[in-house]
Amino acid sequence: MTPNHLINEKSPYLLQHAHNPVNWYPWSEEAFARAEKENKPVFLSIGYATCHWCHVMEKESFEDKEAAEYLNDTFICIKVDREERPDIDAVYMAVCQMLNKSGGWPLTIFMTPDKKPFFAATYLPKRSRFGRAGLIDICQQVRSLWTDQQGKILESAVSITEHLDKSFAFSSSGDLNASAINRAYTEIKQSFDPRFGGFEPAPKFPTPHRLLFLLRYYHRTGDSKPLYMVRKTLTAMRMGGIWDHVGFGFHRYSTDNQWLVPHFEKMLYDQALLAMAYLETFQITKEPFYAKTAEDIFAYVLRDMTSDEGAFFAAEDADSEGEEGKFYVWTVEEFQQILGKEEGDLWGKIFRLNKEGNFFEEASARKTGTNIPHRNRSLSEWAENLGMDENDLKARWEKARTKLFDYRENRIHPLRDDKVLTDWNGLMIAAMATGAKILDKPEYARAAQKAARFIFTKMKDEQGNLLHRFRNGEAGIDAHANDYAFLITGLLELYEAVFDPDDLRQAALLQEQMLSDYWDRDKGGFFLTAEGDRDLPVRPKELYDGAIPSANSVSFFNLLRLARLTGDTKWENKASELARAFSGTISAYPSAYTHFLMGVNFTLSRAKEVVIVGESDAPDTKEMLSALNHNFAPDQVVLLKSEKTAEKLAELAGFTSDLQSPDGKATAYVCTNFSCSRPTADVQTLIRLIQEKE
Repeated sequence: MTPNHLINEKSPYLLQHAHNPVNWYPWSEEAFARAEKENKPVFLSIGYATCHWCHVMEKESFEDKEAAEYLNDTFICIKVDREERPDIDAVYMAVCQMLNKSGGWPLTIFMTPDKKPFFAATYLPKRSRFGRAGLIDICQQVRSLWTDQQGKILESAVSITEHLDKSFAFSSSGDLNASAINRAYTEIKQSFDPRFGGFEPAPKFPTPHRLLFLLRYYHRTGDSKPLYMVRKTLTAMRMGGIWDHVGFGFHRYSTDNQWLVPHFEKMLYDQALLAMAYLETFQITKEPFYAKTAEDIFAYVLRDMTSDEGAFFAAEDADSEGEEGKFYVWTVEEFQQILGKEEGDLWGKIFRLNKEGNFFEEASARKTGTNIPHRNRSLSEWAENLGMDENDLKARWEKARTKLFDYRENRIHPLRDDKVLTDWNGLMIAAMATGAKILDKPEYARAAQKAARFIFTKMKDEQGNLLHRFRNGEAGIDAHANDYAFLITGLLELYEAVFDPDDLRQAALLQEQMLSDYWDRDKGGFFLTAEGDRDLPVRPKELYDGAIPSANSVSFFNLLRLARLTGDTKWENKASELARAFSGTISAYPSAYTHFLMGVNFTLSRAKEVVIVGESDAPDTKEMLSALNHNFAPDQVVLLKSEKTAEKLAELAGFTSDLQSPDGKATAYVCTNFSCSRPTADVQTLIRLIQEKE
């Protein structure tokens, strides 16, 4: 079949559709010009490579010649990868939410040749069924209306577009305070599932920034309940089917309330944010279970999701061989065949496999005879139950797991979406750097550094501006606010892991550029798109902390950290402006903005700047840094002044220039609320100063 206009695109998602009989265009001037010339409406379909229902709609309609003929006759058809163009997705998802009070992917939009929407939906079957309108029937209706009542459609499109601005409007009501944090906690507590962990009914999403917020609430108040909710949720997820017990990594979300049956796609951002939640919980509890989970996440990412040049890939699909989850499920017989009957029976029992299977076909709810491995008890509990040594049982599982993994490698793998996204790489850089600090694993810092170098050498344009996407040797697509915000976070975490002043300098330079190109000079906050970008009917601005936190939430925290790390109050002043711009909206429903509230928590805590003066390789310096890294202190920033870094650090953080090590020993200076304590060379004194809350 002759390919359509997507054949030269870089996105794996767009390339999946390049041989559809639908005459797809990428989002381009050419497509809209043709719609204008032929007086046709535009059919916009937005999805992503690892989206299960996107695959269903493609197979049912976009690969179907009859449906494609209707689409081609009625519309100019445009396909967009939401991960490449989150700005387009943000605008038209807002339309879907506005018209239908719900949204999701695949996202289907009908619009005029000048990009004004007049219809929005998600998945559409080929033919109408069970009250859901079918694609062919809708095409027939639209063709008739466009021919006979085009004026009414255009009028409706103008009205919808005029109301669209309200979707990106936010209110101000003064300063945010502890009341918003407390109400967010109350809302989260009310939605907590005490039996299975997690929040709200099924489907259950990990929402790791909610867990990170709860850890900070625990730290600030001493209330044990938020820590319990985090531990319950992280433990249930790690033992549930949402975790890949054989190959590691978390699937996207659970379709049930028990974390058993996931949608099987794996997203880079979930791995990054969940790794941070497990790492911080380990800092607090000191329980190896949480550290091991973070290590396993990193093992998966470095093994399967990292390019030879060190950049991190975007995602892995849920489907293989046309079936969701086929790569990940097992029969009882397979366990026995691979492991031998005795070991197969043991691990089949521990991971709750049965002959009938626990994985259901979504359409028919019929048991498939295949199983998603999951546990309802820890291996230590199983060891006690079986009268075995815990370490022996864990060693046996690792041996069995390796055999299962090697066997599974011979199956047909799900598609790996190997595009590199700047924003998601920024999150994984932050997670790896955090892992390097907390777990004392310098290899994670090296991986973070390698990814950062890739972005700065391969993902900038000729003017030095960040680009959003890299694939097959080519970078492209202008960066969005998320790219700057998340990469800045990664660089700040990387600085506090390896203390290279160049990372801090790059973070500050990127923040300057972000303020120049994305800041709303009238109402405050950051737009998603750069100034001068007029590709969309409205300029989107995001605040809600959904699957990933918003650029505004992340930037608020970045600005506060930059202020403390550099001693430059201009960053704090801008953070204050940003908070005021959104304060009314956040106060109305604070639990929807938990990442933003982590920044508010930072402002309300006795934030501390710690400067260690010492040589990075010296044992006493390492001891001090280790003590800091093993202590959960979300309200601190740390700088290291060595002979090698002193000059560069002074240029960035002038207040460090006069700080000295009097006796040649590693010396810590701790400043709180713009007041500094006497320097100390004693680690215990340092920790006492850090832990002081009053």
